[in-house]
Amino acid sequence: MLTLPSLTRLPHVRHAFFTREGGVSQGIYASLNCGYGSTDDPANVAENRARAAGRLGLAPERLLTVHQIHSTTVLRVDDTKLWTSPGAPKADAMVTDRPGVALGVLSADCAPVLLADASAHVIGAAHAGWKGALAGVVETTLSAMEKLGAQRARVHAAVGPCIARESYEVGPEFPAPFIDQDATNAAFFSASRRAGHYMFDLPGYLLRRLRLLGVAAVEDSGHDTLGNERQFFSYRRNTLQGVKDYGRGLSAIMLVD
Repeated sequence: MLTLPSLTRLPHVRHAFFTREGGVSQGIYASLNCGYGSTDDPANVAENRARAAGRLGLAPERLLTVHQIHSTTVLRVDDTKLWTSPGAPKADAMVTDRPGVALGVLSADCAPVLLADASAHVIGAAHAGWKGALAGVVETTLSAMEKLGAQRARVHAAVGPCIARESYEVGPEFPAPFIDQDATNAAFFSASRRAGHYMFDLPGYLLRRLRLLGVAAVEDSGHDTLGNERQFFSYRRNTLQGVKDYGRGLSAIMLVD
């Protein structure tokens, strides 16, 4: 698993961006597939999630993920009302001020964003594909954290492994909504080899949005999920190879006493 200094140095905060290594799944799901949304054997997914939870020092039922729908919906986690997966509620972010429960993000090219205000003992986790990022899932997550007592000027944020500019070709219709939002977002698009297409910098776009929100520190893992098949699952890589399904990687953050 990977960690980033922006969160590692915070007291009472534990986090991990898990790679695809160290699990029991086989084939296209090899090996630490943590997503019940795949057609992997659910028993393998359960074992993989239990292994990840163990690395965090938790029982498996204390690792939460949601049914992600590319929205800006944020759930507040109360450790007296935990849910199980599959069957998780639909959302794309979670926040909590309760120790001993991990907020998890599943991804396979979309960006996992982990956030923490260690002074307020408040954390958040968001799933940010291009739709959620553009719609403001990071903003809604920060707002939900503030309702629990966080202050964005104290929040440290980390953008985990996701598809990078050099791997992320998008169509001719793609830049317009981003540029309509802010003309300077044009900087996150560069010409593709295909006429009328572009390469999109998703992590760069998220980093800028976080900085504009006034958080204390922002960090990017620098890992490209499509470009590193050994360590990361990638929806787009499998699609380009004609593979219909894909594994889901896990990122998680928790408070510890």
